[in-house]
Amino acid sequence: MVVLRWPSSEAVLEQARIWAQRQAEANPDLEAVGVFGSYGRGDAGVGSDLDLLLILSQCDLPVWERLRRWDTSPLPLATDLLVYSRAEWDTLPQWNPKLADVLGRDLRWLHARNQ
Repeated sequence: MVVLRWPSSEAVLEQARIWAQRQAEANPDLEAVGVFGSYGRGDAGVGSDLDLLLILSQCDLPVWERLRRWDTSPLPLATDLLVYSRAEWDTLPQWNPKLADVLGRDLRWLHARNQ
């Protein structure tokens, strides 16, 4: 008999912290990594994915191109990324107030250089 076990929230967040630290060491323009969604709120369960926010000092690439750079395969779950430049992050409440409100409630920083 095969038994599958979903990783604990603590294990997922620890792996996310390790991933964030490694990414920051390899990418000097990565200012911060945060977790939001169910893992940010603390109510993740079986089937939850991992939602991460990355803030870069500068990024002029289109949104769909920004994701290619980040290998999330070492993480234990399917992972969705939001990647913003510092300027976009600082002005988020002006251009996407709904998302800014959600992130204001749910976001927990895993790594921050200048937060």
